[in-house]
Amino acid sequence: MCGITGFTGKEAALPFLLQGLEKLEYRGYDSAGVTLVDAKGLYTVKTKGRLKDLRELLANEHLPQTAGIGHTRWATHGVPSNLNSHPHTNAKNTISIVHNGIIENYASIKEELLRQGYPFVSETDSEVIVHLIDYYDKGDIFEALKKALRYLQGSFALCVVSTANPDTVYVAKKDSPMIVGHSSIGSFCASDIPAVLEYTKDIMTLEDGNLAVLKADGVELYDFAGNPLPQHWTHVPYDLQAAQKGGYDTFMEKEIHEQPHVIQETLRGRIVNDDISLNELDQLAFPWENLERVYFVACGTAYNASMFAQDLFRHHVPKIPSFALAASEFRYGSYYLSPNTLCIFVSQSGETADTLAALNRAKERGAKTLAIVNVLGSGLARKADVTLYTCAGPEIAVASTKAYTTQLVLLTCLVIKMSELLGVARENFKELIDNLKDMPKIVEDMLKEKDQVHEYAKLLADKHDAYFIGRKMDYFSVVEGALKLKEVSYIHADAYLAGELKHGPIALIDKGTVVIALATQADVAAKTISNIEETKARGAVVILITTSKQNTDKFNYVLRVPNISPYLMAIPVAVLLQLFAYYAAVIKGCDVDKPRNLAKSVTVE
Repeated sequence: MCGITGFTGKEAALPFLLQGLEKLEYRGYDSAGVTLVDAKGLYTVKTKGRLKDLRELLANEHLPQTAGIGHTRWATHGVPSNLNSHPHTNAKNTISIVHNGIIENYASIKEELLRQGYPFVSETDSEVIVHLIDYYDKGDIFEALKKALRYLQGSFALCVVSTANPDTVYVAKKDSPMIVGHSSIGSFCASDIPAVLEYTKDIMTLEDGNLAVLKADGVELYDFAGNPLPQHWTHVPYDLQAAQKGGYDTFMEKEIHEQPHVIQETLRGRIVNDDISLNELDQLAFPWENLERVYFVACGTAYNASMFAQDLFRHHVPKIPSFALAASEFRYGSYYLSPNTLCIFVSQSGETADTLAALNRAKERGAKTLAIVNVLGSGLARKADVTLYTCAGPEIAVASTKAYTTQLVLLTCLVIKMSELLGVARENFKELIDNLKDMPKIVEDMLKEKDQVHEYAKLLADKHDAYFIGRKMDYFSVVEGALKLKEVSYIHADAYLAGELKHGPIALIDKGTVVIALATQADVAAKTISNIEETKARGAVVILITTSKQNTDKFNYVLRVPNISPYLMAIPVAVLLQLFAYYAAVIKGCDVDKPRNLAKSVTVE
């Protein structure tokens, strides 16, 4: 969630640190700070609030230091405050650290350090790190850091600077993302690639257990014991412009409108002669005839995509049990896992802590693992047996849009190919494949409805609640639609199975209540319409999304989707519901790209 930047080189460090933190604002934060270092000492400035508040504090300072670290914090241990903000320094003001993640055994470490006389000024788990390094510091920070790392349990992306080596930044990584970069002006580190793109496209993604030493003339890589490691560098194939708004008012709006293109890119090479091509599955070396069950595991929006995949797979291969499970529950549940189990992990960032922990559990139990991710070289991509990449490109807005629809597209391809490997005849998928080929154009047509959606979103201008209903595959769409609305507009939104309304939820419907109803599943559309009419009879204002085949004379607010396979309706519907959430948030004056309390990449459990 939090953002980290670090630099040492031949220029002033502060410009890089601040612009990098700005590029990482999408991750969510409630405080910000920097430490600059030179032979004279440490200079630390931090504050509760936004980056603009930090910039104001630094505005009149002359700060030529060529090494430093920066941080944006999303509160986990301790409330947002100046004292709880990072960086944290030791009492002698000779060592400073920034940290992403959770130190699970911080309480016991803190108890011992307090006995040793170390003063604590914050409520954070992170502060124990700087005092632990200080405890072991006998004149060699590298050795002190190695010793401290032995005692840290949990997750961390950690940067350290000290006055003893003012031209060096030390970086350690375990279960929290961190990349390093290098150019002619120096060496960099950051939580994510956008922070460094203005300075370099040559990056190295750190693995768990990596310890990097950044100097102006290069990067050294070690394991936690101090043994040198080989370095594997990647040239990033996209530029900073891909992370800019491109003429749109917000990143979310831009990313919604990028969906025709990114869906086309995700499908590139996946449909060959009307067949699905997923050659990566060969790497699994999986005996498909022995497959016992399938788990789709994810969090948030990716979990909603997983529910879609679960139902699609159940329809085509009912004999194999399949389940969509929240990653936060998977690692603690009593779920059957064996070498004949396939676990499919879905994540935009590939760094979601709960999903990574779930993958580790699956591998421990011998299950085969497959990841669907958007970020090249991410933790899930490196750890899974096989990885399939969506091609959504950088997604900056916190609320996922284009990553979600590309997940739906790629999951459809995966389910089709798995079904064929399990003996389902290819002709069963002709309509799905034809619809997939047309999907970029279908989504483009949905975007043309934005003005109508904008008008309907005005119905929520003075509302605090909204209700979404649907049946069968429409249910997963309304769950995602409700999530999107509450994420960005802060309107309380619930999603219900339409047939369950009469079993309790209809008690919430009153005059003027806004109900967003889906009726795209032909075999149950009539029943859904009947449920919708029940809400109208109680005074609800209904926005209906359905196909051209349905009679909608009784409804004032209607949006149409094309007559495609009911199993792919979720994609065009998603675009309409994303637009609806976006405009509702804009009308209410919300910060669409950075919703309160949320983060793009949830790297703590």
